Amino acid sequence: MEGHGIFDGDILVVNKALRPQHNHIVVAIVDGEFTVKQLYQRSGRMCLKAGNHTYPDIVPREGQTIETWGVVVAAIKRFVQ
Repeated sequence: MEGHGIFDGDILVVNKALRPQHNHIVVAIVDGEFTVKQLYQRSGRMCLKAGNHTYPDIVPREGQTIETWGVVVAAIKRFVQ
């Protein structure tokens, strides 16, 4: 999600009470695996867009399980590990 300012090692603040909407950054569970992507929802279509060009977008396939787990509301940068 580097294209959205989220980098490896950042701590994400996620609000599970918010209803995910178009263009929100979300934590999603795709076939049992967690991922962070930008939600695209238009005209009845849904896609999870990658913020880094080296990762593919996720377009739901037949039989695939996708659940939006929460909306990312902040990212915290760590300077010392």
